[in-house]
Amino acid sequence: MSDPAQQARLRAVKLNALVRDHGVDVAAAEPGDFAGGAALVIGSTAWVLAETTPARALGPALAWTLRRGCTQLNLLAPAGADIGTLARRAAEITIPVHVWEVHDREIRPAAAAPLPTPPVVPESHRAFADLITAAGATVVEEHGVLAGEVDGLEVCRVVDDPHSGAVRLEVGVGAHDREAFQMVHGDRPTLDALRDVVAAVSEHRREGARQHPFNVLAAERAVRAKLQRDPHLVGASSVRAVAPPVSRPNIKDNVPCVAVAIIDGVEHTMVISHGVDLDLVPFSIDARRVTGITPTVAVVRARDLLPVQQLLADAVSPAVALRALDDAAADRR
Repeated sequence: MSDPAQQARLRAVKLNALVRDHGVDVAAAEPGDFAGGAALVIGSTAWVLAETTPARALGPALAWTLRRGCTQLNLLAPAGADIGTLARRAAEITIPVHVWEVHDREIRPAAAAPLPTPPVVPESHRAFADLITAAGATVVEEHGVLAGEVDGLEVCRVVDDPHSGAVRLEVGVGAHDREAFQMVHGDRPTLDALRDVVAAVSEHRREGARQHPFNVLAAERAVRAKLQRDPHLVGASSVRAVAPPVSRPNIKDNVPCVAVAIIDGVEHTMVISHGVDLDLVPFSIDARRVTGITPTVAVVRARDLLPVQQLLADAVSPAVALRALDDAAADRR
């Protein structure tokens, strides 16, 4: 496999060829580095190719564009790479953003995709809600899935058996843990098994606990759970968790989570992130579409609030407000 430097050179050549074949004069193009892709500036227009993580590329590409004082962005991504989501989010950005699908040596305009309509949790799955609550976990419904969380970390999930179709509650943190738990403890009463897992996870998610996978995973959801208990930390009177605009691929990746907060008597869409996330603002665009609440505030740790994020927050209409959460408060479980 090519080394990273060679891959970067190949992507730069590819971008140059795609732009040239689209009929744009690249003689005066200024190349630039873009993680997982390539970038060019031609006049006041940025051209960015996003290949490795295209679904989360709009924010980084827009940051790259704004930092260089460009007034227009052309974002290129492989066909089928959730490109309709990029085009949908780009519509609320105040500078022209054109999203293109790459088909071999040709680029084609991408059509904005509607927000997916989440499936409804079946009533047969909801029957497990009381058991989850009795074990000490919080019941969460997202995109057709009923699960139980402890301070934002999923510890169980209701599933349909792929062979028999029977509905059951699987206990464990993540799919692999649930499978292993089922193999080893399949004959244990589910309530007892879930109580044990809730107790173990709670010990690691508590304030002051030593670093452990159980308090590193879903860190942004741990922050949301804390804000639900102490909304004053972000100047709110209440914080209520809601489902994200798209389902999480897994519990290992840091993906912003969503809430509705009442601040100064006004409902706000609240998006909470952990770590430096340049795609937070584009994600927030979809989040407020889901909630139907236009005022939007993005909450990040103070250490993660970079100047470029303010540029991004101001580059959407209506603008997204940024709110820094004290690092100590954000890191307490």
